[in-house]
Amino acid sequence: MNFHNPNVATRAALYLRVSTARQAEHDVSIPDQRKQGETWCASRGYQLVETFVEAGASATNDKRPEFQRMIEAATSKPAPFDIVVVHSFSRFFRDHFELEFYVRKLAKNGIKLVSITQEMGDDPMHQMMRQIMALFDEYQSKENAKHVLRTMNENARQGFWNGARPPIGYRIVAAEQRGSKIKKKLEIDPLHADTVRLIYRLFLEGDGTSGALGVKAIATYLNERRIFTRDGGRWGLAQVHAILTRTTYIGEHRFNTRSHKDRQKKPESEVAIMAVPPLIDRETFDAVQARLKSRQPMVTPARISSGPTLLTGICFCAKCGGAMTLRTGRGSAGGTYRYYTCSTKARQGKTGCEGRTIQMDRLDHLVVDHIEGRLLRPTRLETILSSVIDRRQERTERRREHLSELHRRIAEADQRLGRLFDAIESGLVDKDDSVARDRIAGLKAVRDQAQADADRIEVALESEGGEAISTDMLKSFAGKARERIRMEDGGYRRDHLRALAQRVEVDDAEARIMGSKSELLRTLVAAASGGKSAAFGVHSSVLKWRARRDSNS
Repeated sequence: MNFHNPNVATRAALYLRVSTARQAEHDVSIPDQRKQGETWCASRGYQLVETFVEAGASATNDKRPEFQRMIEAATSKPAPFDIVVVHSFSRFFRDHFELEFYVRKLAKNGIKLVSITQEMGDDPMHQMMRQIMALFDEYQSKENAKHVLRTMNENARQGFWNGARPPIGYRIVAAEQRGSKIKKKLEIDPLHADTVRLIYRLFLEGDGTSGALGVKAIATYLNERRIFTRDGGRWGLAQVHAILTRTTYIGEHRFNTRSHKDRQKKPESEVAIMAVPPLIDRETFDAVQARLKSRQPMVTPARISSGPTLLTGICFCAKCGGAMTLRTGRGSAGGTYRYYTCSTKARQGKTGCEGRTIQMDRLDHLVVDHIEGRLLRPTRLETILSSVIDRRQERTERRREHLSELHRRIAEADQRLGRLFDAIESGLVDKDDSVARDRIAGLKAVRDQAQADADRIEVALESEGGEAISTDMLKSFAGKARERIRMEDGGYRRDHLRALAQRVEVDDAEARIMGSKSELLRTLVAAASGGKSAAFGVHSSVLKWRARRDSNS
């Protein structure tokens, strides 16, 4: 400890802190702490040389700008002050270990930490009391955090927004008032909702001139067409990927998914699901997740895409879910046989899985025969696709309604701009007035964004024009698909098959063939739009068109 001339006043530094704006409204506000600290120093004849103010920072860690600035000053030589004055020790730290660490760090440079409401001496008894109070502060802080989180989880489960910025495509609206608190919810933001829908459509379908786009290609597409983010910025890969994977868009916003302290994922039992208006239907969302998963190198190696077997990469064991992989063997006559077998069973034996092994040619024939004989019938296709077609028609109607709303918004913005310009020309408003300039800029931004959205919807409506699914179209598609799935040498076209089915599950007595209605419809429409091979491409998707257990046995 430094020794001071008794004739020289002790130099003091005030450290003031509140953790939230709400706390600042109560009895530990910054002005109140400042007043008490200044009075306390004056009553003891201390010279107040500096004040450090930390507004809105937690005391559970040292990641506080003013706190670090104070520590840096206090540990410099010579020290600019002799004591650090706080309202209570909890203002300095709520973690007892960290409190003692920084108390000792200050003491090494001859500086003492004092509390105006918890005055302590320097003897061992008072040091122990300070540590005990710090332990209670730490415990109270953790209990408060638990209660606050519990309340916020329940708030989310009831469908109310806890604050922060909503995902793009949504906006916050007042829902109801409870006492002095206004409860808020999310509603769809029509200005940006179509951007979200466009991203999903580009990922699954493309823009009509190309196939499905990847995350990077989507970001490039949006940026090149000046479709900006909500803040008017450029799109990045992380933003696009977050939109494609956020369950909020199917009406399930996930709250409390990560720890606030270390950002580690929390168990599902602690996650609160908040219901919000859906922007994307679940089938589309599931199709996107399946395609994202299939594009991961660790999930779908390159050899799967170019392998020689028909079902490699889409064939799975029904018992354990493991992939069915190709195995070869020799028969008694010396011939070579090829089998699909459960990879778990092949690696671990029957203790890992009792899944079966089946001859490759036999399973290939079963799958193709089923697709030809059952799926590729016009009446069956019509039954399978009816719900998807209905949803497409509903989506088209929604787009037309939204287009009308955007045109109304454009016209309204133009009218307001016209009135502003008339007022400026007549001298009623000064053209250099900052309020007028901001208003003009705001109206132009709304109009331009609405125009960009309207142009995008018109392109989408044009691309959907003439896509009504007729009986003749179904017959033509079924016939072409049956022809193209088989090769002249008796083999099968792998990419054609995968345009129709995306998963085969092999059980003891049956093989279940599954696919996505949306993928099937996209394939049909592409075939109808022209091109010998336009109908087919390798797609990854979810399992939807097999509605009942009607697979080949």
